[in-house]
Amino acid sequence: MENLNLSTAVPRPRRPRPKVVSLTPEAAARIQEIMSKADRPYAGLRVGVKNGGCAGQEYVLEYAQAANPLDEIVEDHGVTILVEPKAVLFLIGTIIDYEVTKLSAKFVFRNPNETDACGCGESVTIVPGRALEA
Repeated sequence: MENLNLSTAVPRPRRPRPKVVSLTPEAAARIQEIMSKADRPYAGLRVGVKNGGCAGQEYVLEYAQAANPLDEIVEDHGVTILVEPKAVLFLIGTIIDYEVTKLSAKFVFRNPNETDACGCGESVTIVPGRALEA
């Protein structure tokens, strides 16, 4: 059996990973509108999950001045989304939408990892999804 020298091995090209989150065109347009009116330029929109609310967890959206070293960076419909590292497994497969009704206008998370939500719709219970293939 011949010894392989791993230091000279040619790495195989990696196939692209699926996006952790994606945006609908409506959500992207609203984010672009909000970001264009911000008081300064931002690197993107930071998306995360925090403990809180009656169902246990809440989604977090905020301006991001810069990407953190471990952020998952997603580009979708011309918008840069920075996903907090601790939120990645909770958000895998999530579609962020923006809905306007007669009584409200809001971002809506369509998350396949949600197992429950409170009556007011402000908090959710999320289980970690399967890891993305590397």
